[in-house]
Amino acid sequence: MTPETILYICIAALVSLGLAVFMYGYKTKYNGKFKWLFGILRFLTLFFILLLIINPKMVIDSYTTVKPKLPVVVDNSSSINELDKSNQVSNLLSSIKDDDALNEAFDVTFFKFSDEINSLDSLSFTAKNTNISRSLEAVNDLFQEQTAPIVVITDGNQTVGSDYQYLGNKIKNPVFPVAVGDSTKYTDLSIAQLNTNKYAFLKNQFPVEVILSYSGKDNVNSRFVVSKGGSTVYSKNVNFSNTKTSETIAFTLPASSVGFQKYTAQIVAIEGEKNKSNNSKYFAVEVIDQSTNVLVVSTIIHPDLGALKKAITSNEQRKFQLKKPSEAVSLLNDSQLVILYQPDRTFAGVYAELERLNKNTFTITGLETDWVFLNSAQSNFDKNATNSSEEITGELNVNYGTFAIEDIGFSRMPPMKTLFGELAITVPHEVILGQNVDGFSSGAPMLATTEINGKRDAIWDGENIWRWRAESYVRNKSFETFDNFIGKMIQYLASNKRRSRLEVSSESFYYNNKAIKISAQYFDKNFVFDPRVPLNITVVDAEKQERKVFPMLLRNNFFEVDLSSLSAGNYKYTVTAQDQSVARSGNFTIIGYDAEKQFNSANVTKLRALATNTKGSMFTENEYAALSASLLSDTRFSAIQKKEQKTVPLIDWKYLLGLIALTLAIEWFIRKYNGLI
Repeated sequence: MTPETILYICIAALVSLGLAVFMYGYKTKYNGKFKWLFGILRFLTLFFILLLIINPKMVIDSYTTVKPKLPVVVDNSSSINELDKSNQVSNLLSSIKDDDALNEAFDVTFFKFSDEINSLDSLSFTAKNTNISRSLEAVNDLFQEQTAPIVVITDGNQTVGSDYQYLGNKIKNPVFPVAVGDSTKYTDLSIAQLNTNKYAFLKNQFPVEVILSYSGKDNVNSRFVVSKGGSTVYSKNVNFSNTKTSETIAFTLPASSVGFQKYTAQIVAIEGEKNKSNNSKYFAVEVIDQSTNVLVVSTIIHPDLGALKKAITSNEQRKFQLKKPSEAVSLLNDSQLVILYQPDRTFAGVYAELERLNKNTFTITGLETDWVFLNSAQSNFDKNATNSSEEITGELNVNYGTFAIEDIGFSRMPPMKTLFGELAITVPHEVILGQNVDGFSSGAPMLATTEINGKRDAIWDGENIWRWRAESYVRNKSFETFDNFIGKMIQYLASNKRRSRLEVSSESFYYNNKAIKISAQYFDKNFVFDPRVPLNITVVDAEKQERKVFPMLLRNNFFEVDLSSLSAGNYKYTVTAQDQSVARSGNFTIIGYDAEKQFNSANVTKLRALATNTKGSMFTENEYAALSASLLSDTRFSAIQKKEQKTVPLIDWKYLLGLIALTLAIEWFIRKYNGLI
């Protein structure tokens, strides 16, 4: 309390005492016993009331002991089962849970991981991929501001993601890996990686790249073979030694027939090789006889053009051309879609030819757009633009129903730039992204599509698309989500195919170590997306004739099903709308590849490097006692006592009001009892 407050309290005490003495010590009618009793009660009552008026503030100190966190991250991938270590992992987990000293010193939390990380409820050891780096980064983000050494129980074998041994600069807390599995290196030949295009064009050659790996000390000879339907289409002799442990082979194969083509790549096993499951790998190519030609017309050089090219050509079925308006006129008829990037008056010839050919267009506008020309060159949209610029963001319209769109975090993307003014679309349209300015909806569209008499067009009012693609990579460590979004835009705009009331989107083949997803949309008779009608998909194994029915789950403006539980093979499917006479059928192939079977020992080298780079220590599955002792004795992980000060005004102390009421009540009761009232 301040000196002034103490002075006021002293004055209050003197005033209360003076009043009590005046009332019961000067010319009082009560005898000595009642005089003193009533005087004390009245002094307390007056003093408490004056204290409430002064309302002094009290500082209360509280102390809490904060234990360090101990996240325990457990590998739930099938490679643990392949190494026959599931029991050892479960025993390690039990040891941590039953360690009283460790649980008293740390706040222990448990997680399981494969390609994603989740809270630990149970372990199945069936996951098809392992991403150690993503899991460690997620735990680091969760406990970044706290003392939290990370215990990771794993065999160290990673199938997807960046190399985790170099995470030293990204992980704040030390990592203590517990290696499970045999650390002995066996002689082994394997196909470490196989790269090829998903699509190829008829009568062309498509490239294949294979990286072969060898683990061993002796000189060995083998043969690499690629076969199709029992016939060898490529082969090469290879040799390895303790100094030559890998070889990259690049070759091409002919795309001689249209459709799905499946191949087997194999390196012949050598004598005494323990793990032969990593000697072969299946891959497939879909051969098509035509491509989608996308022509981009622009007079300026902008990073958006590079981002569009990368996104469009991420699908090998599409070809990208960038031309100036004067060069583009003669190419319009050969293109399925024309992207008009920031049009100006030099586009006059292009617009005249587009109108004559009735071509689909995708217009992207920005700070260099000549809106006076653009408003007169077409009649789909209009903008009374000024010379001032503004930053805008987009918000997904979840009711958009023309085609399925997944929210890739549009509202959290970096702002785009456009000229100030409201965009008005003057024809029937559907908005994909609404425009937000400073976090508030402007009511204007940012990205929208139109379809009139079979002609499809789109307008995107905003430049710096490249920043969205870069942000997508930062979040997901991949451009895939953004490229898929652009791909769906291109697929819709480049086609004049008549819409069906039930649209289904699927691939012709999938690899079973990745998500197997099929999406669908159901439209009512007015072609408005109807989320109320449940969709089901019936899947039939073409070989076993086994039939399975899966419900499709609603996700914003489309239904989706994940068929990752299916095994490798050929399948036929039928999507049906409940109580509606509408159905769509198709087929797909799941190509078998189990990345978790590619290992025959624990990767102790990388786990030890991870521990060293994060200032932790590595232990084996039999060294739990040493791990526990190391964590308990490490002074970096001591409990912290925190002091918290709270300033509380006296008026908040409800007991004081009770004391005032009590003193008044006692005085009244004594007076009443003694007949003094």
